[in-house]
Amino acid sequence: MYNLIGAGLVVIGGGIGLGQIGGKAVEGIARQPEASGKIQTAMIIVAALLEGLAFGALILGQG
Repeated sequence: MYNLIGAGLVVIGGGIGLGQIGGKAVEGIARQPEASGKIQTAMIIVAALLEGLAFGALILGQG
């Protein structure tokens, strides 16, 4: 029962984090279009790390 609550919190937290990353990246690109390549690269790296952390938490929560 508690592992399902934890899994739900992980999913919600990951979704909020990805939303924040995407939103801030779009704001940064809108302010400095010439830096869009660097911003997109950093956004993809951070999003991948966040997803990996969320998946790891889900797997550890099952045990």
